[in-house]
Amino acid sequence: MSPAPPPGRGPGLARVSPVLPVVAVVALLALPAGPGGEGGAGPADAVSALAVLYCAVRLLRQRRRPLSRTAALVLGLPVAGLALAAMGASSAGAGLTGLGRYLQIFVLVPAAVLLLVRDRADFRVLAWSFVGLAVWQGAVGVHQYVTGTGASYQGEDIRAVGTFGPQDVMGMATVVSFGLVCALGLALGRGELRRRCLAGAAAAALLVPLALSFSRGAWIATAVTCAVQLVLAGLRRALKAGAALVAAAVVLVGGFGVGTAMLQERVDSITRVADAPDQSVTDRYTMWAAALGMWRERPLTGVGLKGFPEHRDAHASLALSSGSDTEGAGAAFRRQPLLSPHNMYLLVLAEQGLLGLLALAGSWLALLVCALRGLVRVRRGRAAPDALDCALVACGLLVWQLVDFAYADIGGPSTVLTAVCLGLVARWALGRDDDPAEAGARPAARAPEEAVAR
Repeated sequence: MSPAPPPGRGPGLARVSPVLPVVAVVALLALPAGPGGEGGAGPADAVSALAVLYCAVRLLRQRRRPLSRTAALVLGLPVAGLALAAMGASSAGAGLTGLGRYLQIFVLVPAAVLLLVRDRADFRVLAWSFVGLAVWQGAVGVHQYVTGTGASYQGEDIRAVGTFGPQDVMGMATVVSFGLVCALGLALGRGELRRRCLAGAAAAALLVPLALSFSRGAWIATAVTCAVQLVLAGLRRALKAGAALVAAAVVLVGGFGVGTAMLQERVDSITRVADAPDQSVTDRYTMWAAALGMWRERPLTGVGLKGFPEHRDAHASLALSSGSDTEGAGAAFRRQPLLSPHNMYLLVLAEQGLLGLLALAGSWLALLVCALRGLVRVRRGRAAPDALDCALVACGLLVWQLVDFAYADIGGPSTVLTAVCLGLVARWALGRDDDPAEAGARPAARAPEEAVAR
């Protein structure tokens, strides 16, 4: 049962308004990134802060209990490790800046999304907004490849980066991957056939910009995630959907000429990362070793938030280059310094130590376990059967992020999308009265403080 809409508002506005600030965060990532602003906060980050504030005001007005004990424990688990690492930072400014960023991405925004997404309909609205953003960024990326106006790659301006520019070459790949995972989850659900076909077509089309991003980490994470989603959807459906995806890849990638020699060389390089690594892989291995060196120096608490750049040279070997060259997509040549190990787990281990990694990774693992439990309830008929698409989207997003964190870390304008994804996962995994898997399966009568909008 839904509570009565506030006076002066129609039921339609009351029905969709809570999720709109979160949709606005996603939509603002379609705007071009500011020149040279790859490391600072952007419009989407500002709106995410407003969404958190809006959520807090809404809770106060409705006098609702914010989170269940389980949700508060899982989402609040990283706070202790972050606070300890902030105190160990080289300066108070660095500690506060790092603490604020981590709280935004892993605690505050996910909690706000969990509370603002009220039911399966809101969940799907947000999932489709991911697909829409991915289609837009993917279209821009394909245009960049075709017209030679993308980021520089092996001397040619062909790398698809969308509106994020060459300073955030992973931005478009991340957005497109999230959209593809959401589209595949929606297509594998049990909803209306027309919407499932539309989602399937979107997932197939997004394979092209994902390929043109030349992002090996995104390729690996997406391949693993899609395989997991297909298996979770059921063996028979997995075989059918897998055959359709393979056929789409053959037609879209091969038939439209996406399979260029450069793309083939990039694919082949995945198998040569140990035998004959290129300079980017060598730099990554060197920074991974440096991160491990920092952890060995301070195993429990790490070197402090924002401390990796300061301690990098003391632990890195001479194999590390001075930076990576970026240009193209409307930006001039620039030597971009290597300020992180491009591995979230090692970054946390280096800066927050074993305590911080256990807290943060423990929160992610708890989310994964709870999300999979919700999916099992759907598969066994203990929850609404039409919630399968929500379960597959939530599990897929988290699996993708956990795999990708082995090749990337937080940073850049697209990072706020990680926070929204974690919130969407938390909404499925930790929602109790508002759990979309439980909607429609509860008695109508309940106390006013436990009433939810469905």
